[in-house]
Amino acid sequence: MITVVGIGPGDTDYLTPAARRAIERAEVLVGGKRHLATLSGESKESRLLDADLLGLLEWLDSNKHRAIVVLASGDPLLYGIGKLLAANFSAEELHIVPGISAIQYLCAKAALDMNDLFLTSSHGREPDFDWIFQHDKVAMVTDGIIGPRAIADALQQRGLSRTLIIGENLSQPNERIYRLPAEQVVARYDMNVVVILNER
Repeated sequence: MITVVGIGPGDTDYLTPAARRAIERAEVLVGGKRHLATLSGESKESRLLDADLLGLLEWLDSNKHRAIVVLASGDPLLYGIGKLLAANFSAEELHIVPGISAIQYLCAKAALDMNDLFLTSSHGREPDFDWIFQHDKVAMVTDGIIGPRAIADALQQRGLSRTLIIGENLSQPNERIYRLPAEQVVARYDMNVVVILNER
């Protein structure tokens, strides 16, 4: 059985009890370097989750009789590995354990309700900012190319006034949360999630 476990925003305090149990029972853990360093311990077999997704799918298919746990940041089905795995394995072969997403965490920290929140991501894609900015409340999972500064630039190019809530290194000791107008957004932030608010 392949189990996909949402491990939350980063700090192990945000692992759900179901996630902890699945990880403890795993024969093999699959995840990124950071995930494996935090959760694999000494006794577990592990496999690095890297850019070779086709290789991962082939390996999972030939090993699905084993107790495999794939570690996913946040929630596996919110712009995570869960979508790819659900498209390639049946419900009988795949068990998904939801986790706390970075978006949920940031909204909780900012005391911002998630009602009417439009969710999107800039990972490996060019966002349609004209469409995005039609919404009054948007949460974006960012990457190293399209992050807070690119969002701020897109707003300024269109002459739009929005507030950006930027959550950097969420749940980590160096966590920082900023609430800024576009013109105050700096060039670079560490790993982050952004909420774009129209506070008219």
